[in-house]
Amino acid sequence: MNISSRLDLIKPSATMMVTEKAAALRAQGVDLIDFGAGEPDFDTPESIKQAAQEAMRRGQTKYTPVGGTDELKSAIVTKLKRDNGLSYEKREVLASCGGKHALFEAFQVLFNPGDEVLVPSPFWVSYPDMLLMAGAQARLLRTAAERDFKLQPEDVDAALTPRTKAIIINSPSNPAGVAYDERELAALLEVIAARDLLIISDDVYEMMVYGGFRLGRVLALRPDLRERTLLVNSVSKTYAMTGWRIGYTAGPAHVIKAMSTLQGQMTSNPSSIAQAAAARALGGPQDSVPPMMAEFGKRCAFIVERLRAIPGIRCPQPQGAFYVFPNVAAYLNRGTNKPTTGDELAGYLIETAHVAVVGGTDFGYPDHIRISYANSMPNLERGLDRIEAALRQLG
Repeated sequence: MNISSRLDLIKPSATMMVTEKAAALRAQGVDLIDFGAGEPDFDTPESIKQAAQEAMRRGQTKYTPVGGTDELKSAIVTKLKRDNGLSYEKREVLASCGGKHALFEAFQVLFNPGDEVLVPSPFWVSYPDMLLMAGAQARLLRTAAERDFKLQPEDVDAALTPRTKAIIINSPSNPAGVAYDERELAALLEVIAARDLLIISDDVYEMMVYGGFRLGRVLALRPDLRERTLLVNSVSKTYAMTGWRIGYTAGPAHVIKAMSTLQGQMTSNPSSIAQAAAARALGGPQDSVPPMMAEFGKRCAFIVERLRAIPGIRCPQPQGAFYVFPNVAAYLNRGTNKPTTGDELAGYLIETAHVAVVGGTDFGYPDHIRISYANSMPNLERGLDRIEAALRQLG
């Protein structure tokens, strides 16, 4: 049985591969500390789980409309008004099987073969592959660690070609925690607006900003760009609901209708039970969110300080999300059988120190590694002790 050549375009997700390897080692009894997982270590709040239980008791275990229940769409509309100051109608929102599913569908309905999409680098590993599956090409815009990996307006201008159709803005970002304040984002949007680009705003980490940072938001700054902007989000990070697989999109009604048509031939509706839980998460009390964000903020400050204390490690300061993206070049190419890339160093750390991190190559920076601090403070302390000791052994 032959595999379609379409699969030659893409590669396995680097982050998922690390997660699977970490799980396999744990199953073997290894005392492994996982800094690879891109998911909160908190449990889903009880009120959200209760909503799922109530839905099952009511018999809400059947198909729903493809784009989500009326209850969930109403909750999405409520969330966008409450948190973002935006007024959307239910026909302008769609629920999907996670944020990744929402992005995949958006790329499929918006782009044609030969289209280019601007992707700031470092970037989430799935963007280029999902664009390839849509026939489009990621045009990677490399940014400098010295500028906190922030895209500059002149970078956008310099990258434009006649085939450029859109830009992805992921703020705060995976893998570096890059976030744009209002001034920085307004400057980018000035160029984007003048060049008539579509905007895909990947907002899954929007609540995860620390230290009093004031996050810029696309449509708050430029409401005139609404017809050219898709907002993609999920309940995974903010409400510790990664396994529930609910993402959502807000945008022009004709785009949402096209995504719903595609989804109808792919997955049909997301899980009816997960939709009920997501409706409670988005539309109900938000008291679980601030304590979780405050804890992530403490962890962020700790891990940056600790990494910067390791000789040779350079770690830019993230503004949000729950990742750091340190430069580990000082520990590469140190001799025969030593790591030559961040990926090889990640392999060394999981085998030698029993700490899982993700190499930076698939994020666009092979001299870096991504470390998730979505883990307890005791595990952060133990894991960094192990990393420091393992790096010391490299000489």
